[in-house]
Amino acid sequence: MNLADKINQPVFHHVGNVADSLSRPCYVVGGYVRDIFLHRHSKDIDFVTVGSGIEVAEAVAATLGKGCQAHVFRNFGTAQVKRHDLELEFVGARRESYSRDSRKPIVEDGTLDDDLSRRDFTINAMAICVNADEFGELIDPFDGLADLDDQLIRTPLDPDVTFSDDPLRMMRAIRFATQLGFSIVPETFDAIARNADRIGIISRERIADELMKIMASPMPSIGWELLAKCGLLIHILPELDAMRGVETVNGRGHKDNFYHTLQVVDNVARKSKNVWLRWAALFHDIAKPVTKRWDAKLGWTFHNHNFIGARMIPRIFRDMRLPMNEKMKYVQKMVELHMRPIALVEDVVTDSAVRRMIFDAADDI
Repeated sequence: MNLADKINQPVFHHVGNVADSLSRPCYVVGGYVRDIFLHRHSKDIDFVTVGSGIEVAEAVAATLGKGCQAHVFRNFGTAQVKRHDLELEFVGARRESYSRDSRKPIVEDGTLDDDLSRRDFTINAMAICVNADEFGELIDPFDGLADLDDQLIRTPLDPDVTFSDDPLRMMRAIRFATQLGFSIVPETFDAIARNADRIGIISRERIADELMKIMASPMPSIGWELLAKCGLLIHILPELDAMRGVETVNGRGHKDNFYHTLQVVDNVARKSKNVWLRWAALFHDIAKPVTKRWDAKLGWTFHNHNFIGARMIPRIFRDMRLPMNEKMKYVQKMVELHMRPIALVEDVVTDSAVRRMIFDAADDI
């Protein structure tokens, strides 16, 4: 398949011409190629060259005029060139291997096939040539285009190897499924479940970045439910995982607070793109597991779960490496006050009660 019309832009011809002058095969790869078929615009363009990506980046920067330079990251073998509103990333084709207890790969020069095979999912393992002789030719060794058409998430190689090598890919699988509305194929999902404990070697900052993207998705509940079902949730947010399930005494059970919470999050997401309001919805009942009590007369109770939940928020944010600033305080205030509006629908509400709620909520209302 030739996609010359899809990349018929000066930047691609320019990079291709520079690569040709260096006798370097060069390809645009990854998310940019995927997004062509999803009709999504991207300003970040990744290029893979067979040979030194840094060399190509420096040559591209040198031909783009005064003030343009390549920012080189030699430890990673990559370079970045910024031009107007575009960010161009260059890397040499490589193959990687990992030890069991490390996320730091052993990197060696490789072929384009080596490079595509080490990528996370088939939909991200496609490339388009920018060299003049084969400009626009699609390279799709793992049928990523078919998986895009079928809306499937799968790994190019054995998923156990893919996820053990880089456990963050498990989070990325769930994030893509949430953002795109795709399904994770059973063998890939089962491998996530088998390797869930490997997420412990990934930094909290990188996990938080994926969670923020899940929360910004149109229907965040998809991601949180998948995280629970595959066993990742208990490792990354055990307080939320503890909300799952229903306990019954004398035939009386409480609602499943986890699924109730997901419904609240989706309800908020339909009305607001404020991601911190969505986090507040996710945490509004976070203290119910620790406040749950059985009362022979009243049944199940969760007394003061709103106040105790508010006290839990700073620690949860700190553990998850979420911002410890006004964003955290906003979520904390929303959790603390989430029971207050119930009083306003009662038949008898005093003026002082209304004033007190407005004073406590302040700008958050």
